[in-house]
Amino acid sequence: MDTLPHAAPKLAGAPGDAPLIQALGLGFQVRAQAGEINILRGVDLAVRGGEAVGIVGPSGSGKTSLLMLLAGLDRPTAGSLSVAGHDLTRMGEDALAVFRRETVGIVFQAFHLVPTMTAIENVAVPLEFAGRADAFDRAEAALRSVGLGHRLTHYPGQLSGGEQQRVALARAFVAEPRLLLADEPTGNLDRGTGGHVMDLLFGLREQFGTTLLLITHDPLLAERCERQVRIEDGRIVADGAA
Repeated sequence: MDTLPHAAPKLAGAPGDAPLIQALGLGFQVRAQAGEINILRGVDLAVRGGEAVGIVGPSGSGKTSLLMLLAGLDRPTAGSLSVAGHDLTRMGEDALAVFRRETVGIVFQAFHLVPTMTAIENVAVPLEFAGRADAFDRAEAALRSVGLGHRLTHYPGQLSGGEQQRVALARAFVAEPRLLLADEPTGNLDRGTGGHVMDLLFGLREQFGTTLLLITHDPLLAERCERQVRIEDGRIVADGAA
């Protein structure tokens, strides 16, 4: 696998270092016709830099909501949340947008590629927003690192599902985020293709020393993480080594 040019890896901090993620009493409540629904209920979570954490639990337990809060895409309704030294509960929308661009990479089950953009354009987008003059050079290197150097000018509709998810991986890692959030990244792929995508994900994560939070229903994928956190009914019910 080709590698992206990058600075020294962001290695996991020493045990005494402040956690990259610190959630205390985290709550998330939404309003519905039937009344208030508590999706997350008093979640306490600390994750050190460089850790790989598998987030497991039944559908509807609050796993995706937790990732949306960590990405600054939703706001907690209770508790405190700090990511990479940023207090997400106190940041405005513009500051949150900068935080996501500079700190977080996200890979979803659906690929979320822009259909009217080529693969290289999709990957270059976050770097262009950041004003990087080398956006397309880095995007090309990122695509080559996931084996898509021959697909640079192809549109999403011309790519297989596995290729589209590899483009999404390249886009997520191209800015060297400190935190990668992955929500069922192989959910739309067959087992063989999904396994290849996850090999790439864990390889890139190791290359960059990226902190990883991975939502999965696949116990084999969860076991690739150093730690598993189980969520049920909006609460963490287990947290330990995989």
